[in-house]
Amino acid sequence: MLCTECYSHEYSSKCNTCKKTIIPGSRKMEYKGNSWHETCFLCQRCQQPIGTKSFIPKDNNYFCVPCFEKQFAYQCCACKKAITTGGVTYHDKPWHRECFTCIGCKRQLAGQRFTSRENYPYCLDCFSNLYAKKCVGCTKPITSLAGAKYVSFEERQWHSECFTCMQCSVSLVGRGFLTQRDDILCTDCGREK
Repeated sequence: MLCTECYSHEYSSKCNTCKKTIIPGSRKMEYKGNSWHETCFLCQRCQQPIGTKSFIPKDNNYFCVPCFEKQFAYQCCACKKAITTGGVTYHDKPWHRECFTCIGCKRQLAGQRFTSRENYPYCLDCFSNLYAKKCVGCTKPITSLAGAKYVSFEERQWHSECFTCMQCSVSLVGRGFLTQRDDILCTDCGREK
């Protein structure tokens, strides 16, 4: 026969932190076969009791979620908050998928084709509108997407399909042509003038 104190000392759990007996009926925390007094189960970083809050184990230490994120999670270079799931790396910097956006229109770029200028990401539409050369024929941007071809003459550019005679609209790609001021003409129309 054992007294209550001896029984508790002999058969009760011992706190993993302070090594003292956890008195039956008192609040205790258990995780993977270990036990703690509620006041001994502390976040390794802030030293506050974890209690019933979520925690993250790392290297035999336990962290409350906010402390774990501050200490170990990547911080988004745009919003400076922890990246807890997913994320994108661009120029060796971490971003939330929703924070990785076009510098021009703010459209999300994760999973989309994009380009950059001076280390700033742009969607293809914004980049084309801001920086691509413009076609003399249709005034739309000339891009190299999908192997698009263009013609360049005297610092002017045309989409291949826009490089046509100003008078009869015949394609001038691969053919001789004449210039008359800013107009491009096929040789037949050029002789008529």
